[in-house]
Amino acid sequence: MDRRGFLTTGLAAGAGIVSASTTTGGKQNSEKIKIVGVSCSPRKGKTTATAVNVALEAAKTVNSRIETQLLDLGGMEISGWTGGATPGEGQQVKDDFDLLLPMLNDPVPNGLIIGSPSYFRSMSSLCKAFLEHLAVLRKPKLLLADVPVGALAVGAYRNGGQELVIEQIQTAMLCHEVIVVGGKPPAHQGATLWNAYNDDIMKDEFGIESAKKLGMRVAEAAILLAQK
Repeated sequence: MDRRGFLTTGLAAGAGIVSASTTTGGKQNSEKIKIVGVSCSPRKGKTTATAVNVALEAAKTVNSRIETQLLDLGGMEISGWTGGATPGEGQQVKDDFDLLLPMLNDPVPNGLIIGSPSYFRSMSSLCKAFLEHLAVLRKPKLLLADVPVGALAVGAYRNGGQELVIEQIQTAMLCHEVIVVGGKPPAHQGATLWNAYNDDIMKDEFGIESAKKLGMRVAEAAILLAQK
């Protein structure tokens, strides 16, 4: 069965399957499934990081095999791609992305949740630089291929470009042949949050619910794919 057929069959079976322990050859499969969340806001520990962490905590409720890690890029210096070669290739300049790389390819996560604030209805420059640096995971082979990826965005207004930011993140990640994952209703495309309460993003009940649903959906997809 090819990947598409596997997903179609597995997802149709319902969430009850993924919440139970899986077995291989009659034995219980206790192998951990790691989901990494990346907060691409220059404001460390603020609304985007909180939203990504909410999604990760929700992911852990799906199955005891799920473990999570939050990478908060706030305060980090990650340079953009200057064009031509792969970022870092043939260059002596190092930046903070080198600190992140071991957490993204050793081993490759079973799932990713990437969050960005919406700045002028677009992803943050930090998010763009991070996504560009992921090009190092495309050679000699696509290390992130078939990894389920969900996206979330935080805006200053309820309709502040969050869905545009989600689409931008998803489009970039499709270059890795990932499996783009939306959320459950009301987060079909991804999680959209509104920072309307002086950085207390937890007061945005609708947005927080969408973050939880996204985290759960990424976890479910990661578990299904781990059974291939």
